[in-house]
Amino acid sequence: CLDYLSLPPFIRNKFTQKLKTKLTSTLCIFLSPPQFKLDPRLARLLGIHTQTRSAIIQALWQYIKTNKLQDSHDKEYINCDKYFQQIFDCPRLKFSEIPQRLTNLLLPPDPIVINHIISVDPNDQKKTACYDIDVEVEDPLKGQMSSFLLSTANQQEITALDNKIHETIESINQLKIQRDFMLSFSKDPKGYIQDLLRSQSRDLKVMTDVVGNPEEERRAEFYHEPWSQEAVSRYFYCKIQQRRQELEQSLGVRNT
Repeated sequence: CLDYLSLPPFIRNKFTQKLKTKLTSTLCIFLSPPQFKLDPRLARLLGIHTQTRSAIIQALWQYIKTNKLQDSHDKEYINCDKYFQQIFDCPRLKFSEIPQRLTNLLLPPDPIVINHIISVDPNDQKKTACYDIDVEVEDPLKGQMSSFLLSTANQQEITALDNKIHETIESINQLKIQRDFMLSFSKDPKGYIQDLLRSQSRDLKVMTDVVGNPEEERRAEFYHEPWSQEAVSRYFYCKIQQRRQELEQSLGVRNT
């Protein structure tokens, strides 16, 4: 046996190279919920590499809405564009077919590969190595939010907050109506007053005349006038208030 340190430097370097071994470790992480790697074509289209099945379907639906691929006559079908045709190999498909067709386009996620050099050289001071691995963990606030929402003690607080939000939105709408009134009046006072008088005259006729004007009401243009949107909003607002009062009376909930 020869002493390693007594060897000539050039022989020692060659011998040291044989004392180093390359180790490759492959880690497969169990993800919950399961995630999948997308087919390269689908990944380029959606801008997603690895994601859950529900998130992939949601991204597909967003792409369909953005590019208006849903058939206007038959909402159940999708008219594929050139990218969809290349991926799904069909000019037209049903919504119900998407989960089944996605099965062939989803692959297991890539494993984590770690390449490590093992050295037995006594002169090599680097004996350990650290590697950073990104791992998705469940949000701790998710469980707290679930317990908070399921707690009956917090239902009244949630209801009160919902009422405050609704009242704030209604206040914003009223302020917007006042602002629009001021702006319209400042731009054209005479024209605005004339439009207001015509609107009040029409409202007065509707309140006093039960029959109305069938000749005017049978035309589609009658329902495309600016007042129709406000009338529909007021109608739904009254219905929502009426329904809320009925629910509060049935549940015994009183607003504080």
